[in-house]
Amino acid sequence: MRKTTKKILALTGVLATAVSIGVWDSHTSFVEASSHREAPLIANDPLADNTDLYAFRSPDDTTTVTIIANYVPLQLPQGGPNYASFGENIRYEVHVKNNTATTGDDITYRFTFTKTNQDPNTFFNIRLGNQNLKTTYIAQKSIAGGAFTTIVPMGIVPPPNIGPRSISNATVGLGAANYDALITSAIMTASGSGGEKIYCGPSDDAFFTDLGGIFDLGQTRSSSGPRNGLATKNVHSIAIKIPIATLQKTGQPVTAATNILDANFVIGVWASASRQTTRTLSTSGGAPTESGTWVQVSRIGMPLTNEAVMPIGMKDKWNSLTPYTEDPTMEDYFCNPELGLYMDNSQYGGAVPGLAPLRIQANSLQAYDFRNTKAGLSGLAGNSALNGTALSNANFGAYLLRSGKPRSVDLLPIFHTGVPNLIPYQLATGKAGNPLAAGKPFINNFLPTFGDMLRLNMAVPVTPRNSVDFSSMGLIKAAVLGLTDARYNTTPVLQNIPNMDGFPNGRRLEDDVTRIELQAVGGAVLAAIGLWYDDYTVGGANPVTPMLGNVLGYTTGVEKNDTTFKAAFPYVQAPWSGYANHSGQ
Repeated sequence: MRKTTKKILALTGVLATAVSIGVWDSHTSFVEASSHREAPLIANDPLADNTDLYAFRSPDDTTTVTIIANYVPLQLPQGGPNYASFGENIRYEVHVKNNTATTGDDITYRFTFTKTNQDPNTFFNIRLGNQNLKTTYIAQKSIAGGAFTTIVPMGIVPPPNIGPRSISNATVGLGAANYDALITSAIMTASGSGGEKIYCGPSDDAFFTDLGGIFDLGQTRSSSGPRNGLATKNVHSIAIKIPIATLQKTGQPVTAATNILDANFVIGVWASASRQTTRTLSTSGGAPTESGTWVQVSRIGMPLTNEAVMPIGMKDKWNSLTPYTEDPTMEDYFCNPELGLYMDNSQYGGAVPGLAPLRIQANSLQAYDFRNTKAGLSGLAGNSALNGTALSNANFGAYLLRSGKPRSVDLLPIFHTGVPNLIPYQLATGKAGNPLAAGKPFINNFLPTFGDMLRLNMAVPVTPRNSVDFSSMGLIKAAVLGLTDARYNTTPVLQNIPNMDGFPNGRRLEDDVTRIELQAVGGAVLAAIGLWYDDYTVGGANPVTPMLGNVLGYTTGVEKNDTTFKAAFPYVQAPWSGYANHSGQ
């Protein structure tokens, strides 16, 4: 251990300055990920299936945060005569945690939906100004586990975007100016003091990736015809725009933050769907009746947790849990992730050529091996060199440094606690080659509930969408700028680095979470804090090595959404029309 400690304390080197390589281009395009059909049981219940969750400071109203929970995956726009929608007899909930001193949710929003037929004598969904399966909802809110109060008594869900005759024709359809007009008219203002605005309805599915390639044993087709498996498909969104003062644990506006990483402005967000235990089918074609206690059947916090971290035998159980009731045995799937096996040539890396650019550090700084079941940094546990850091026993060392579980130091906290502004979780800028020295702060979304949530520090400023620095790579891009851009890498002091408001500090609609998470499994976060790749020589002048370049240059081949995002709430784009040409699929 003394030898290991000596190595890490003796590290010297000069950080790269103003490095410019193509894979760090500020115009990196967009990829996203979600949890469509991620577990066996929920795949058979699409109306209750969480797909994506977003939480970000509203780009056009920075005193607010927007949370978007998507449900009902893989909707064909032309899927008539009975189009997908929110389900009845389901509790859709959006959960907010802002105070670790309390138990359970601090704020919960609940939505229940009802459908009626205005013209049951036709097989058309819309005809002559009437709508069948017309959907409305009640929105309720609970604070600190208290009783639910109604904040929207009669919300309107826009109809499916069937086509121009159904939507805009004044004689035979609804006579709306266009579909966007229906979205605008469906935005509700909540009653009470919370100041929320709410939209519930169809939207474009912002998730895009080569589903056919990725799930064929990781066969991404970046250079051989990748295909967006979600092109021109829709989902149903619950979007809530909330003043930061409503979400902050003591009701403070963002102007009260002491700095842009103020820990008092961190929230955790997750979403769920629940059903009652008993369903009785009608023998005469009537609707089923539901009874019994409510049981959670789906949830989402961080993207890809259940889809690509949990093994198939645990997926249904994971969906039944909450961030407050996690099964500790499941933590090993983060500490030794299955994906890590395919980024390790000594395991199965050679069998998955699509992941070849992603290779985990096996000899970082000629001392540390982060491949599955290896030691990682666990050999430092209890060492006095860790005093004052997050890795000390006095802080979180027992949680973060686990023998044979090397990714307990990076992947586990990203998903289950958030990342604190503590050593070593600061950029290597200012560390003079010693990962255990103080560096440049760039993240603090620490909310130690020890459960899966999407965590957001609401004090971090918004990166304008039209900024030349805006990037879908989120905190990966912020780290690159903090390490290599002369505006930020000449000082270790806290600065507003562009994209510090990006995933995994919350999740913006534009954030490339698939690529970010795969790069994180490949060790990008470890490198950012100074645990460089195997081909970096200790004391070398430039840690931007070919291995690091390969990781940052990784792509699935599908890097762009098939439509834009709105500049104003609800930000998600209108759903695709069933009448349109969908050859882009």
